[in-house]
Amino acid sequence: MSNVAEKHIVVAPNSEAVLNALPNPVMMIGPDGKILDANIAAESFFETSIQHMQRQMLRDLVPFGSPLLALIEQVRHTGSAVNEYKVDLGTPRIGGDRQVDLHVAPLSEKPGHIVVMLQERTIADKMDRQLTHRSAARSVIALAAMLAHEIKNPLSGIRGAAQLLEQSASPEDRTLTRLICDEADRIVTLVDRMEVFGDERPVARGPVNIHSVFDHVKRLAQSGFARNIKFVEDYDPSLPPVLANQDQLIQVFLNLVKNAAEALVDMGSEGEIQLTTAFRPGVRLSVPGKKTRVSLPLEFCVKDNGPGVPDDLLPNLFDPFVTTKPTGSGLGLALVAKIVGDHGGIIECESQPRKTIFRVLLPMFSAAKTPNQSDARPGTPSFASQQDDEE
Repeated sequence: MSNVAEKHIVVAPNSEAVLNALPNPVMMIGPDGKILDANIAAESFFETSIQHMQRQMLRDLVPFGSPLLALIEQVRHTGSAVNEYKVDLGTPRIGGDRQVDLHVAPLSEKPGHIVVMLQERTIADKMDRQLTHRSAARSVIALAAMLAHEIKNPLSGIRGAAQLLEQSASPEDRTLTRLICDEADRIVTLVDRMEVFGDERPVARGPVNIHSVFDHVKRLAQSGFARNIKFVEDYDPSLPPVLANQDQLIQVFLNLVKNAAEALVDMGSEGEIQLTTAFRPGVRLSVPGKKTRVSLPLEFCVKDNGPGVPDDLLPNLFDPFVTTKPTGSGLGLALVAKIVGDHGGIIECESQPRKTIFRVLLPMFSAAKTPNQSDARPGTPSFASQQDDEE
């Protein structure tokens, strides 16, 4: 009898510890659809405590008519486990786009009880989006080269002819010749901006203090386009240097902050831009032209509480000529994606009303880096094996 009691004392806590150690959310659902138990990852995913979850039905936490509810009923009737991929469990409370892979299985020891495991698709989708951004950038490079050679030369001839006509034109006609010159200049300016995409020279990189970059960007913004907007800073003071080109990083984050400020133009005193830095180990990316994978443990975010990006634009936001602004060229974010890609990093956007996040992941600087060295933070364990598994 004592052996049985002792076995329960040892096994139950161990089982709970194992579940809580899992990075994926796991829940046990009762026959009536009530949440009976969940691990820490599930609490984090649904942004609520286990005590609160146990007072709710599963249907209260997931979107109305979610496929997850139908899967649970299917497992109850068939008694067999099922998998479903790319299911959106996003809600206004936890975020509008939370795609997961589902594994739903019956609990044989307890008839009618179901175990649900979720696996977020974030890392895989980051890789897919990054490859898409690079493909778009390569297309723009070819287009920029063509524009530079085939458009700027005839434009200079058109502008020169208009200037000659202007000398003998009447005052009324001079308005038209001036319009021709101005429009030719505008097209040249646009082509010059696009020529930046054709610059394939290696980026000179070194150790950069991201907080100095953010402070510089903030000063520029507050002295101009973001004069009346509140800034909130949430920095990790122990963050190691980022391996980057400082001028290009300023260009990236100035562009992102400017976009955020323009999204807040109608918010008045309620507009807020948040700048955050953090160490997030767990992502490695294969960079074209290199055999080794680059760790991206440094996360830098620009957040705003504006109206958000329209859902139909979000998947193609970093493509050229995609813009939400009536007078925008749609090249700003495409250039940002190119610069981040040239640094071997990732940029992504998450957006819903009152919460838009542009997240940049970049490699850290290491003065004496060997091929086998992990990009772990100084003084912390190596995450190399964990990163490999997540791919």
